[in-house]
Amino acid sequence: MKVALIGYGKMGHIIEQIAIKRGHTIVCIIDKDNLSDFESEAFRSADVAIEFSTPATAKDNILRAWANGVPVVSGTTGWDVEELKNKNEKLKRETGRAWLVWKSNFSIGVNVLFELNKRLAELLAPYPQYSPSIEEIHHIHKLDKPSGTAKTLAEDISPFRGFPPKGATVSIPIMSIREGEVPGTHTVTWDSEEDTIVIQHIAKGREGFALGAVIEAEKLGV
Repeated sequence: MKVALIGYGKMGHIIEQIAIKRGHTIVCIIDKDNLSDFESEAFRSADVAIEFSTPATAKDNILRAWANGVPVVSGTTGWDVEELKNKNEKLKRETGRAWLVWKSNFSIGVNVLFELNKRLAELLAPYPQYSPSIEEIHHIHKLDKPSGTAKTLAEDISPFRGFPPKGATVSIPIMSIREGEVPGTHTVTWDSEEDTIVIQHIAKGREGFALGAVIEAEKLGV
């Protein structure tokens, strides 16, 4: 598979290594200093682009990729992705294929946490004495706060507490901590006077996020 990378920070470098290890070819790397390469033949030859950039540039990056015929796997958080999700559905109906896969976190372990989180919220729905809260810890370079993963966790809990998903980050307390080079720790706590239930995911590095993104790209780029 031919892969284009959009964003070449720490995540971009790790994605490059994992993609090559899995037998793929990196045909183009776009960062803030060579945006004109979106129009290059190298970029247009890609089967899929993997985008990890910044909240301020993600939307434009995806639209430029689409304009050049390349579908995108995006893991950038901290921006409103709903408009492009809707456009993706329209394009899917028109072309018969998906043009965007976006997740707040591609880690296999985190996606298991998402499912456990929803199931736990469902089981505790009849018991209002339990109060949910979320804590997320990340490295000091992370631009968005709270993290996209924490927002997803809150949004998945929200309907079981009688709150609309859009107001989840207000209705469900989220504590965001930025320290050192922590890859990412997410903890969901349900507290009552009688006991406390905790589920947690601790990332040991960025490799898990990168691997998940490459796996999604393999599905999208077929």
